[in-house]
Amino acid sequence: MSIGAGAGGVMGAAMAAAAAGGGAPHVLAVDDSSVDRAVIAGILRSSRFRVTAVDSGKRALELLGSEPNVSMIITDYWMPEMTGYELLKKVKESSQLKKIPVVIMSSENVPTRISRCLEEGAEDFLVKPVRPSDVSRLFSRVLP
Repeated sequence: MSIGAGAGGVMGAAMAAAAAGGGAPHVLAVDDSSVDRAVIAGILRSSRFRVTAVDSGKRALELLGSEPNVSMIITDYWMPEMTGYELLKKVKESSQLKKIPVVIMSSENVPTRISRCLEEGAEDFLVKPVRPSDVSRLFSRVLP
């Protein structure tokens, strides 16, 4: 279930640029749960995205340091070491990464958490379980 959208123009521009480049948009999926990581990666791949899945915010930042051509980040909120919210803040504080749209996912529908993430710059907040219709709705305006 999609809760709200942040700066939609940023995501549209990033995804359109990736699509215009000829390759599938590259999505970085971050979740400490191997099951949830596999589910979201499968949904994204079936929607024509190239997916790299990692198990922590720390690994996501390492990957972003060596692979800056990421069209979007979709991350779980609750993870050990670094939460999805902390990852969001680090991405938005980076001059090189701040234009990458970040979508937060959580199994908990907590309005204050959702608001805080959107205020910090999250593109959207999805409540798990994430369904293919959530992904379609989120990206329908940018898919060819």
